[in-house]
Amino acid sequence: MKSIHTPEYRHLLARLRAARRAAGLTQAQVAERFGRPQSFVSKCESGERRIDPTELAAFASLFGKPLTSFVDV
Repeated sequence: MKSIHTPEYRHLLARLRAARRAAGLTQAQVAERFGRPQSFVSKCESGERRIDPTELAAFASLFGKPLTSFVDV
Protein backbone atom coordinates (compact mmCIF):
# COMPACT_ATOMS: atom_id res chain seq x y z
CA MET A 1 0.00 0.00 0.00
CA LYS A 2 1.39 3.39 -0.98
CA SER A 3 1.38 6.18 1.60
CA ILE A 4 -0.93 9.11 0.95
CA HIS A 5 1.33 11.38 2.99
CA THR A 6 4.25 13.34 1.66
CA PRO A 7 7.71 12.82 3.09
CA GLU A 8 7.39 16.23 4.74
CA TYR A 9 4.17 15.24 6.52
CA ARG A 10 5.69 11.95 7.69
CA HIS A 11 8.63 13.99 9.06
CA LEU A 12 6.16 16.23 10.93
CA LEU A 13 4.59 13.13 12.49
CA ALA A 14 7.99 11.82 13.58
CA ARG A 15 8.77 15.20 15.17
CA LEU A 16 5.38 15.17 16.91
CA ARG A 17 6.05 11.75 18.46
CA ALA A 18 9.57 12.76 19.46
CA ALA A 19 8.32 15.99 21.08
CA ARG A 20 5.72 14.09 23.11
CA ARG A 21 8.31 11.62 24.31
CA ALA A 22 10.81 14.40 25.10
CA ALA A 23 8.10 16.11 27.16
CA GLY A 24 7.78 12.86 29.13
CA LEU A 25 4.14 12.38 28.22
CA THR A 26 2.21 9.30 27.16
CA GLN A 27 -0.46 9.39 24.50
CA ALA A 28 -3.05 8.91 27.25
CA GLN A 29 -1.75 11.93 29.18
CA VAL A 30 -1.84 14.13 26.07
CA ALA A 31 -5.35 12.95 25.26
CA GLU A 32 -6.52 13.69 28.80
CA ARG A 33 -5.20 17.25 28.60
CA PHE A 34 -7.03 17.74 25.29
CA GLY A 35 -10.21 16.13 26.60
CA ARG A 36 -10.02 13.52 23.85
CA PRO A 37 -9.63 9.72 23.81
CA GLN A 38 -6.15 8.20 23.59
CA SER A 39 -7.02 6.93 20.13
CA PHE A 40 -7.16 10.56 18.92
CA VAL A 41 -3.48 11.04 19.73
CA SER A 42 -2.56 7.65 18.32
CA LYS A 43 -4.34 8.37 15.04
CA CYS A 44 -2.71 11.80 14.79
CA GLU A 45 0.77 10.37 15.39
CA SER A 46 0.29 7.48 12.97
CA GLY A 47 -1.08 9.64 10.17
CA GLU A 48 -4.45 7.91 10.21
CA ARG A 49 -5.96 11.30 11.08
CA ARG A 50 -4.69 14.53 9.52
CA ILE A 51 -3.67 17.26 11.95
CA ASP A 52 -5.00 20.72 11.23
CA PRO A 53 -2.91 23.84 12.01
CA THR A 54 -4.83 24.73 15.17
CA GLU A 55 -4.34 21.20 16.53
CA LEU A 56 -0.65 21.34 15.70
CA ALA A 57 -0.41 24.62 17.60
CA ALA A 58 -2.08 22.98 20.62
CA PHE A 59 0.37 20.06 20.50
CA ALA A 60 3.30 22.49 20.24
CA SER A 61 2.08 24.50 23.21
CA LEU A 62 1.55 21.39 25.33
CA PHE A 63 5.03 20.10 24.49
CA GLY A 64 6.66 23.51 25.08
CA LYS A 65 7.91 23.73 21.50
CA PRO A 66 7.58 26.48 18.91
CA LEU A 67 5.24 25.64 16.08
CA THR A 68 8.14 25.93 13.64
CA SER A 69 9.89 22.98 15.30
CA PHE A 70 7.44 20.65 13.54
CA VAL A 71 7.76 21.98 9.99
CA ASP A 72 10.58 23.03 7.73
CA VAL A 73 10.18 26.71 6.88
